[in-house]
Amino acid sequence: MGDPRRQKKKFKKPKHPFQRERMREELEILGKYGLRNKREYWKSRTKLGRWREIARHSRTLPKNRAIEVQQTLLAKLNRLGILGPESTFEDILHLNIEDVLKRRLQTLVYEKGLANTIYQARQLIVHKHIQVGAKRIDSPSYIVKNEEQDFIQFAPNSSFTSKK
Repeated sequence: MGDPRRQKKKFKKPKHPFQRERMREELEILGKYGLRNKREYWKSRTKLGRWREIARHSRTLPKNRAIEVQQTLLAKLNRLGILGPESTFEDILHLNIEDVLKRRLQTLVYEKGLANTIYQARQLIVHKHIQVGAKRIDSPSYIVKNEEQDFIQFAPNSSFTSKK
């Protein structure tokens, strides 16, 4: 067990912090998906980078091991809803950050119409008005799995249940 105060970082910062075009692109995505700060964007970008790194590394493995790694990665991304069921292994390398951000609970609550704005969706989640299945989730960055997507709803004791 590691020291609980020494958590490892879950994101990588950009190498060049002040590039106008990159900063503008980040701000557009922050506004579109209602992210709290750039750290949330960097976490999603790092998660996507790890999946792509696994995909690239699997090409250097022996044939049978490579197929096993590729199938597990494809199955995971299909289960998370980031890739469709008919996707191929090459589609992993063509993913972008928006594919990951579309699967966040905050985005799906807004798209489902439970919230009027993307920021209200975040507030509803943090204040525990939203549940997925029978489990109340208070993390807007929760990646919703394909089978859970239809079970996003207001919590039973929420004050919003009678409104919508």
